Order: sequence, then C-alpha cells, then structure tokens
Amino acid sequence: MNKSQIILGIETSCDETAISIIQDNESGIPKILSNIVSSQFDIHKEFGGVVPELAARSHVEKINLIAKKALDESGLTLDKISAVATTSGPGLTICLSVGLNFGKSLASSLNIPFIGVNHLEGHALSPKLHTNISYPYLLLLISGGHSQFLSVNGLGSYKRLGTTIDDALGEAFDKTAKLLGIEFPGGPKLEKFAEKGNPNKFDLPKPIINKGGCNLSFAGLKTAILRITRTIKNEQEKFDLAASFQKTIEEIIYIKTKKAFKEFKEIISTNNNNFVVAGGVAANKGIRNKIFKVSKENNFNPIFPELSLCGDNAAMIAMVGLEKLKVNQFDRLDLPVSPRLPLDKNAKFLKGAGVVFD
Repeated sequence: MNKSQIILGIETSCDETAISIIQDNESGIPKILSNIVSSQFDIHKEFGGVVPELAARSHVEKINLIAKKALDESGLTLDKISAVATTSGPGLTICLSVGLNFGKSLASSLNIPFIGVNHLEGHALSPKLHTNISYPYLLLLISGGHSQFLSVNGLGSYKRLGTTIDDALGEAFDKTAKLLGIEFPGGPKLEKFAEKGNPNKFDLPKPIINKGGCNLSFAGLKTAILRITRTIKNEQEKFDLAASFQKTIEEIIYIKTKKAFKEFKEIISTNNNNFVVAGGVAANKGIRNKIFKVSKENNFNPIFPELSLCGDNAAMIAMVGLEKLKVNQFDRLDLPVSPRLPLDKNAKFLKGAGVVFD
C-alpha cells in the first residue's frame, strides 16, 4: 500500500464535533495534519448535562465549518483524501447520524472508501498516533460512558476482562461534581477542587472491591456522596468530600488494575506487558500516578495517549480508519448507526442490581 495514504476522520458520538486528517508514513506512526475538536459546553451548561437534540443541532450547524477548518489546517484539498472514517457507534443515535451521513456523502462524492468506526476502538488504538505498540496489550478504557478492561489482540479483536456493572467512571465524576456544585462539565474540574481538601475526611465505600474480578461498580459510591452532601455545612467540607472521592477512586483503580494484570496474564501467552489507559478520565493526574505505581509494581509498561487525545477526538477515528484501509476493510454506504456497539461482541451483559458474582 502507498505510504502516503491520507484519512479524514469524523467524530460526533456525543457533544464534540470533531474532524481530523492524518497521513501514514514509513515510521508506522501517522502524522496528524489537523485535529479540530469543537465542544458544546456553553450549550449544555444550563441543563447540567448533554441534551441530545441540542447536541445534534449543533453538529449540523458546525460540521461543514469544522471540515473546512481541518482541511485548511492540513494544507490539503479534498482530492488528496484516500478514505473517510466516521464513528458509527456507540453513542447518541441522533448525534451519530449527523457525522455518519456527512461521512457517507463525502466518501460518495469523492468516490473513495467509506469506513465505519467503533468509537471505543478509536480509544483503544489512540496510542498508535504517537507510539509504536504491538498486539496484544491490556487496555483500561475510562470515559464518560464506558469503563472496561480489555485484552486488545488485534484490529477488531477484543476480549473484555471487566466492565462497570452500573455507572461509568466519568459519569461518577460528573455526578459527584454536580452534587458538589461544580459547574458543568464538572468531572474534569473535580480533581482541582479536591486539591483543596483532606482526602481522609470521609470514609467512602468501594463497591465490589473484593469480588467480581476486575469488574467495577460506582453507583454505591455515588449514593454515599449524595447522602453526605445533604449534611455538608461549609465550602471546606465540599473540598474534603471531593478529595475523599478522588482518593477512593484511585484506590479502586489500583486494586482492580492488579486483578486485571493477573487475568490478562492468565489468558494471553505473551511477554508483552504494555498497558494502555485511554478515554477522557485518563487525563486525571491522580489516576495516572496510581496507574504508574501499580504498573511498576507488577512489571507492566503504562502507556497513555497524549492529553489532547484522551477525550473524544477524530484523530483516533482516523487512526482506526487507516488500519482498516491497510487491510481493505470498508463499509457500504447503508451502514446503520449502532448506539450500543460493543468491542467484545461475545461479552456477557453485566448491568444492574441482578448481577451476581462468586
């Protein structure tokens, strides 16, 4: 395959309108020619969360402008694009549809391959944008909608080792921040809030910490936070609760990651001890430090995407598109939106109070 293949990636699974252009090269690490991300914080701020209809409307209004900006920054014209890669799921149906339809129209008009991309696979492969990493490797995906440990065995080949049975970690951060009165989007700001508090002030629960392998649960922790916020008397106690929450999350991640290391080694016969941590919550410094600690103790090599690539972006979608282009994995233009698209299609459904662990 020609090493100058150029992919245009599109991401509209939630409230970021993102378009990126990347170019393959001989080093194996593609060059990011542009990576434009337009967020919608101001639109959803007054509602305290993402409103799907408003998010989709914003995507429609912005996507042409974002595409033009990405092309201008790359210095390319549309005739240089080799393929279009677009998120097809998981995500909000009404938002996914905007990007998917735009990507299909663009690929059709240019008569080039169209590639649908699993948003989660974008996170899984995001370190390939800045480092050479070989399969298999262990992945911890922690974002606003997903919290999973997976064995990444190859392009399109994943085995889930653990998942959250209720809230995603990013969701737990966002909900805790909201209870503490931190302005939306509060999750990323909570760590700064916690720096002013005493992490030992409140003893918070660690749900299923001693069972369920490397599966996770955060709903009970969120409920405890809700109960305590009703008794808080001053601002300092809010800081203390934020600090206690941050510390508890770090301890949960530490313990569950050790279990994931063990499970990964039991099912994968490899000397490759690479451990990728991706998703928006991977930007949290406290969690990063705890993961560096547990990885060093267990002889694993932690790899994080660059901070600009932790949250939702289109460069990671283009990365998957490039990998698929290399093996001629294209999609038809009637590819549907898949709002609940999994990485491991054989994984057991684990959600709700009815989940039972040994």
